[in-house]
Amino acid sequence: MDDALHENDSLETPPSALPPVPELSQLMVQLLKGVLYRDDDERLWASLLRLQSRVREQAAVLLLDLVLDEAEGHAFLKSRPDPEASEGAQRVPRLVARRPLSYAVSLMLALLRKRMAEFDAGGGDTRLVLSRDDIAELMRVFLPDGTNEARLIDQVDSTIGKVVDLGFLRRLKPAADSAQNRGHYEVRRILKAFVDAQWLAEFDARLEVYRTAQSGGAGQGASQESVDA
Repeated sequence: MDDALHENDSLETPPSALPPVPELSQLMVQLLKGVLYRDDDERLWASLLRLQSRVREQAAVLLLDLVLDEAEGHAFLKSRPDPEASEGAQRVPRLVARRPLSYAVSLMLALLRKRMAEFDAGGGDTRLVLSRDDIAELMRVFLPDGTNEARLIDQVDSTIGKVVDLGFLRRLKPAADSAQNRGHYEVRRILKAFVDAQWLAEFDARLEVYRTAQSGGAGQGASQESVDA
């Protein structure tokens, strides 16, 4: 009996080999706050690669899945599809809420995703950086006729701010002695995870819907698109 106990003990992972709890806690807190980027914190990214099985276990308790893209260098937590509950069963609340997107935000995300696909097809740099004027030009053709320049820029600035808040654009800080990056934004590659290949394949049809919404005056309301936020 004692020999069997000792044999089982030898199969267990020694406590010294277990990762420290604070490191796992730091990963979970960061992922619950938002996207973890390799470029933003290489040390924490390395921890995620090493501890990803334990992160997945912790996330599963909260009905979340870890989405980890090593090639693109980002990771985030995504809500699992709502299970089909029996009648009268209590619905489990979503930890990651879904937010409807306005017409302008949906349009900007679609245009940025298409621009990223074109950028990737050209090879070269992996960072897509656009100026505010570049983004305004992408949006211009889809905005109502008669929109003056000042109103266009105001709407673009407002929409850019919302896309920044969603995490799909990042403002670049200009150097102290240069205005090179003033008003420039990096399109975060996490956008590819939310606007996937199938969504992009339907891009032309979606733009036709946007044009119809524009002509019908529906552009001010919320679109049918949504994202986990």
